[in-house]
Amino acid sequence: MARGEGLSAVPALHTVLLTCMDCRIDAYSAFGLAPGEVHVLRNAGGVVTDDVVRSMTISQRKLQTREVLLVRHAGCGLTSFTEEEFAEELADDTGMQPPWRTYAFGDPVVGVRRDMALLRRDPFLRPDTSIRGFVLDLQDGHLQEVDAGA
Repeated sequence: MARGEGLSAVPALHTVLLTCMDCRIDAYSAFGLAPGEVHVLRNAGGVVTDDVVRSMTISQRKLQTREVLLVRHAGCGLTSFTEEEFAEELADDTGMQPPWRTYAFGDPVVGVRRDMALLRRDPFLRPDTSIRGFVLDLQDGHLQEVDAGA
């Protein structure tokens, strides 16, 4: 049987998982998931961007997802520089400032909390969306749930 054959495009758990592109994260194993259960979105830092919101909105409106899990991780590369530093490095190297942001952050807990609030206010996501946030420890696999209100 071909990979994905017999699976629906509608995720069985009606969930979207956003996490970092870090190659050390095996999203399915880390969260005990199987193909066909969730939509997995990945980018540098696991941050909410316009394109992430676009994908989440399509996932909800066309593919029946109702829950969002945001997962950043300890030791993320985006904590090792600032937006300004990176833009200056690129400008020095290429002669141009990038037209996009890196979304660099200092504390993954603060970043998850900020992105949870951002998604809760988004007019395109369904108002009944369940949004939870976590920080993953890559050393021991522990997931720390982030309290949205603190």
